[in-house]
Amino acid sequence: MTNYVLVAGAWLGAWAWDEVAAELRSAGHEAHALTLSGLAERQGVPAGQRTHVQDIVDEVERLDLRDVVLVGHSYAGVPVGQAAERIGDRLSRVVFVDSNVPVDGESFLAGWPSDHVRQSIADHDGFWPPLDPEDYTGQGLTDEHIARVVSDGTPHPGATLTEPAILERPLGELPATYVKCLLDGDEPPAVVAELFENGQWQLVRLDTGHWPMFSQPRELARVLRKSATTP
Repeated sequence: MTNYVLVAGAWLGAWAWDEVAAELRSAGHEAHALTLSGLAERQGVPAGQRTHVQDIVDEVERLDLRDVVLVGHSYAGVPVGQAAERIGDRLSRVVFVDSNVPVDGESFLAGWPSDHVRQSIADHDGFWPPLDPEDYTGQGLTDEHIARVVSDGTPHPGATLTEPAILERPLGELPATYVKCLLDGDEPPAVVAELFENGQWQLVRLDTGHWPMFSQPRELARVLRKSATTP
């Protein structure tokens, strides 16, 4: 039995994994969806990026989980990648779902044109507001998916996006799977492509958009199950 710890990206909480978690549990695994500090039912809890890393480590240790597959979607790849090296031999594998990855000394907003995000955070009292409905088009989502994401999404704590990541060893040394969602671009970011060089990382492509937990939950669960058996 594998223990999956599922962490969704910006604006989302544990609720985003409902269908994927159900698929994993029906296959005999444990699935622990985690809401990070400052989001969803944890709104109002002060949070920086170090807080989010600690949220993940604390969840693994609190539940005394072993054989852990950490799953980080979008923004959450940054704290998940840092937490992965901190849980030691509890870790089985990391799965990055169409996500950013941590780069030592750099923030989530580094490395891509993000001045508009920084300005939005400044204009909204330190939070990044959720996207508008039209920003989700072309990503394989139904109108019902988009309505739920928009209605249930919550402002994202800006400090988690601007604080630098801290890595204790090269990320490429972790056993990892990267899931590239093709409606969001054909290839992983350049910083991710470099991580495949030492053979510890596996690339999986999904023909869907950036939010596969909504658009293809069964297929994403299949990928997660298979990742747990990848050497």
